Amino acid sequence: MANVGCRVYSKINRPDPKLVEGFKGLPVANIDDCMGRIACCNHSLVPMNKTPLLGTAFTVRCPEGDNLMFHKALSMAQPGDVLVIAAGGSMNRSLCGEIMSTQARVSGLKGFVIDGCIRDKDEIAEMTDFSVYAKGVTPNGPYKNGPGEINVPVSVCGQVINPGDILVGDGDGLLVIKPEEAAELIEKASAVKVMEDGQKADLISGKGLKKPWIEEKLTALGCEYIDD
Repeated sequence: MANVGCRVYSKINRPDPKLVEGFKGLPVANIDDCMGRIACCNHSLVPMNKTPLLGTAFTVRCPEGDNLMFHKALSMAQPGDVLVIAAGGSMNRSLCGEIMSTQARVSGLKGFVIDGCIRDKDEIAEMTDFSVYAKGVTPNGPYKNGPGEINVPVSVCGQVINPGDILVGDGDGLLVIKPEEAAELIEKASAVKVMEDGQKADLISGKGLKKPWIEEKLTALGCEYIDD
């Protein structure tokens, strides 16, 4: 009989690292614009340092305030992975701090995504090669009682994240990409970035930026202009 709520799936299908690297340098906002503008985790998940995040999801579901399975996952994850910790969004206890972050960093992991709190924020803020996203900070430490599950679909801040999904994060936030949609999204988001870089160049040079869509939309709405 399956032990639902306390089980570990050791194998996940990871995308080709070259595919993941295709998103390097692409702003989250540009990618999200190409995904219907609904692919990002909500505003409650914020970056805890300035290091961009790019990697493959390795998911953990655990009880609120408990990090037993987080520690187990830390011993299993591979270089290039991002540990995604779904803990019900609880803000009462931190699930990790500087030591676990350092362990992950030296193991080649790319970052943590915590649906909850961290501690040692000042130290984590100084990490330049490891990214951490969380909902907040508290010095109250976690329990280590379990149960929990590893490498199952999880829900984090409004997004469902599956093991093997591609995660991209910057100062704006974090979004989730299915590997089978990645190649097309890289092409589309790259084109958006080129377009926006051109718009910025036109503004800086004094050429300006035309926005005919504004008047088109107002005309469609029947907007009335009053001069008096």
